[in-house]
Amino acid sequence: MDKLELLKKRLKELKKVAIAYSGGVDSNFLMSVARETLGKENVLAVLCSGAMLAQADYQEAVQLLKDKDVQYEILAMDVFTVPEFAGNDKKRCYYCKKNLMSKIIEMAKTQGYEVVLDGKNLDDAKVYRPGAAAAQELGICSLLYECGFTKQDIRNVSRELGIITWNKPSNACLASRFPYGTQLTAEKLKQVEDAERCLKELGIDSGRIRVHDRIARVEVAKEDFKCLLEHKDFVNKVKACGFDYVTLDLEGFRSGSFDL
Repeated sequence: MDKLELLKKRLKELKKVAIAYSGGVDSNFLMSVARETLGKENVLAVLCSGAMLAQADYQEAVQLLKDKDVQYEILAMDVFTVPEFAGNDKKRCYYCKKNLMSKIIEMAKTQGYEVVLDGKNLDDAKVYRPGAAAAQELGICSLLYECGFTKQDIRNVSRELGIITWNKPSNACLASRFPYGTQLTAEKLKQVEDAERCLKELGIDSGRIRVHDRIARVEVAKEDFKCLLEHKDFVNKVKACGFDYVTLDLEGFRSGSFDL
């Protein structure tokens, strides 16, 4: 039995599921397969909104849900009520995910959904993902991981199924742009969101703005260096977001570079 058929089999066994949804490659694939396998009435997507998520990503996630005609709920989160998030603790993601997933479970139960799924895949087990431990402790079901899906598997099958997020760049919580121990505020996260919008305006979707006080360290793929250097106004636009200096990281883009 191939991985997709195994996933469908497990979904049918569960009969009715809620999905912790972000609009990313993994959760959108899971939601799409669940919607087709179980029908609209048996799938609930729960999308969290808050300062940790760029507004453009939030709006795109909502649109994806509407396009798929999926039942969904929006869970507004004040992440700064979690002290470890506000202080950008090394285990920030663990404490934040524990808080967030607990609320998703509560919401799902009020709608009659006893099983909550997340988008964890096999590759997530190979990198620093403290939030995954929190989800496991709460009894969140990771079907993609259970069925043996890697990130590339999810992209490949998504493409075969015509799911438009198959080639969507990976993204992460805006807090990941700051060194651990940095006190986070809504204003700082918005500053990063605005600066990264400057990258997207150049067609660079997988870049990051890493923050070192008043310095913006720009991480993009090395093939995008020329694009940045050719656009003379890029530096001024990023400075206008509240930075004194804009630097280009010569190592290029690395996911989770503050964890390395």
